Amino acid sequence: MLKNSLRSISEYLTTLNNRKVLLSLLILTLFIRFPFFFRDYIDRDESTFILLGQSWVDGFLPYTQLWDLKPPLTFAFFASIISIFGKSFLAIRFTGSLLVVITAFFTYKIGSEISNRKVAFGAAISCVALLSLFGSLQGVMSEHICMAFFTPALYLLISKNRSEWFLLAGILMGVVVMVKLNMAYPILLIGLYFCFEAARKKDVLLFYKILLFGLGVLAVILITIAPYYLNDNFLIWWKSVILAPLEYTGARRYPLIKLAPFFLIVTVFFLFSWKKKYLNFKDRSIILLVIAITGVLLSFLKGGRINGHYLIQLHPIFIILVAVTLSKLQQSRTFKIPKKALLLLLLVPIESYLEYGNIIQNKIKYDTFYNGEGFSVPRYIREHDLDTKNILFLGYHIGYWNLGELPPSKASTHPSNICRDELYPFFDNPRKTSVEELTFIMDELRPKTVILRKNKRIFDKKEIDENAFIERYLEKHYKLHTEVENAEILQRLEGL
Repeated sequence: MLKNSLRSISEYLTTLNNRKVLLSLLILTLFIRFPFFFRDYIDRDESTFILLGQSWVDGFLPYTQLWDLKPPLTFAFFASIISIFGKSFLAIRFTGSLLVVITAFFTYKIGSEISNRKVAFGAAISCVALLSLFGSLQGVMSEHICMAFFTPALYLLISKNRSEWFLLAGILMGVVVMVKLNMAYPILLIGLYFCFEAARKKDVLLFYKILLFGLGVLAVILITIAPYYLNDNFLIWWKSVILAPLEYTGARRYPLIKLAPFFLIVTVFFLFSWKKKYLNFKDRSIILLVIAITGVLLSFLKGGRINGHYLIQLHPIFIILVAVTLSKLQQSRTFKIPKKALLLLLLVPIESYLEYGNIIQNKIKYDTFYNGEGFSVPRYIREHDLDTKNILFLGYHIGYWNLGELPPSKASTHPSNICRDELYPFFDNPRKTSVEELTFIMDELRPKTVILRKNKRIFDKKEIDENAFIERYLEKHYKLHTEVENAEILQRLEGL
């Protein structure tokens, strides 16, 4: 049975074409990600992007009504979906799945340029898993958006040589940097590599292509500036898109020793592949991949941290070289995977299996596939006619969207942004510290309803003063109204 299945798979791989690859990646991606279409939120960043997207649809440019630390095209992605489909989690999550398919497909295309189609397809399948599992990757993150543009751009630079393709690659890279600013590092290094190559070969035409590439990047950046400039708000763009991220990376760094294990693993892999000659580091395609990987790693080093979803920026390009190396190991017979061990691959999407069970149970219990406190809390608030003026979600803040309400202040768009007082000057917040911001929200805006995560610390454990203040304030001025799943709904005491 196992041998027949493996033989069928092997025969299928020998007939691979673009259409089959796309269809296979689409089916796999939807199978893995579909049960998460009904979850209220998977990562809190996604909820924030949705809020800013809705604000844009309502006529407010990013950073003017609500604020978050991302370039504007992140919010444009969500705004475009909302403007077409309305408040639809299904539309957002399905479009996010298409982003994964696009990234994986161009991972396959790049892999095909370097190795054979079987190896490239294995890299693409791995890409789907790495962009969809293991953490909070089932939602739609800014990294998913940027890599759906970065991998096609990199493919064009690797496989195409005509000037118009360099221009298109530049436009795609411009979108990338206006979704994730740290991706300026690999883009810059790629541009410098082409400049070096053009100078070494004295290739005037290549210099012209590099110019087109740069103009493509610049054109997209200028397009994002235009609406702010036309509304006399250029300074908002400059401070929010350029200055704030620079300040954030300087203020929120982790000790570099925490990054050492990850960088060591990558370094050992490259040294091993070079020593064994499994990768040809003189091949232009591999050089471009290594440069792109180096740029991403430099951005991690500069930022001083590697969160799980940051690795989405690395996996699609790194997994190609890993797949090539593993294939060479297989060919050399120094490394052999037992055929029965391949059955373990069926366990990889265990998170998806569990979530399928979760949505079925939720349907039986609540008569809806949609699950999570981001749905159940707003439903309870509506059914019991609780006051939503200046409502404050200190957890499950996608609830603002489901209620049609706004966060009480710019700083509270993402709950953790309240504690990032180093960013306050960049959106002209009148308050100077996070405790002042909390005091303003609680004493002046006086939300009647506050939502917390049950048995969870309100802010990060490092935010000692903020946690102490809000805990004391809530204990004195609020009472527990009810618990809804893992959320606590508090109501302000009369007269306070």
